[in-house]
Amino acid sequence: MDGTGRPPFRIGIDLGGTKTEAIVLSSVGEVLVQERVPTLKGSYEATIETIRALVSGAEAKVGQRCSVGIGIPGTVSRDTGLVKNANSTWLIGHPLHRDLEAALERPVRLQNDANCFAVSEAVDGAGKGAEIVFGVILGTGVGAGIAIRREALEGRNGIAGEWGHNPLPAPRDDERPGVKCYCGRHGCIETFLCGPALERQYRAAAGQFADAREIAARAEAGEKVAETVLQRYEERLARALAHVINILDPDVIVLGGGLSNVRRFYESVPRLWEPHVFSDIVSTKLRPPVHGDSSGVRGAAWLWPHET
Repeated sequence: MDGTGRPPFRIGIDLGGTKTEAIVLSSVGEVLVQERVPTLKGSYEATIETIRALVSGAEAKVGQRCSVGIGIPGTVSRDTGLVKNANSTWLIGHPLHRDLEAALERPVRLQNDANCFAVSEAVDGAGKGAEIVFGVILGTGVGAGIAIRREALEGRNGIAGEWGHNPLPAPRDDERPGVKCYCGRHGCIETFLCGPALERQYRAAAGQFADAREIAARAEAGEKVAETVLQRYEERLARALAHVINILDPDVIVLGGGLSNVRRFYESVPRLWEPHVFSDIVSTKLRPPVHGDSSGVRGAAWLWPHET
């Protein structure tokens, strides 16, 4: 134990749809152990056992008992204690937090994976030293998390940061009513800004498929269709993030997910969001993640109190 009575090492678990990752962090954020295994889809019991085995194996490697934080693709209802809003649908309706504490025989901190991403980047990533960090996931879906003073903001309903399921701000006539989202509504931010949406927009304009990285490369090479599609995407992203700035006014917005690798966004989007932000000067920074696709699992480990 350290001087606070807490274990000096922290285990983080990132429960993803296709893989489950575990790391052990030292008190200064050094990765001591890292392991990824396939997620056994569809089985709640197998999920519990996978996490138990990862924790047990990690502790065997470092030779001590650790604190455990876990990021999940959903949230736990404060009222029922059951998982809700999970893309990994086999978790929905189960008391995951309670069952993990029983399986691991210790207190466990459980948090939405986007919140873990925001915490990771706030503690020792692109938002280090910032008071308010908004962490955005632009991937197969669109989500976000909020870290205030390096801790996740959950909200009364456990949905703080559910940015992707708000309507696209200031929609134009050709953006109404928008594509139907899996949540049942039309015109959600996710339906415009997720990776598949960008690919769909390019296919409709060019008549062929290209993923986000290839679309960006084609635009850089001078392809007009790719450039037009990317410009439309950037303008929509700017509107959507301006809405966040007007409400939350974060110091830093960090992009994660596959689309965070499109480098031009970090110059173009801040320029484009300015007309939509209710301020004379917009000082909010837009940054890429420092820890890449390991940010979520690092943030899970940092869910336990850290040294200041």
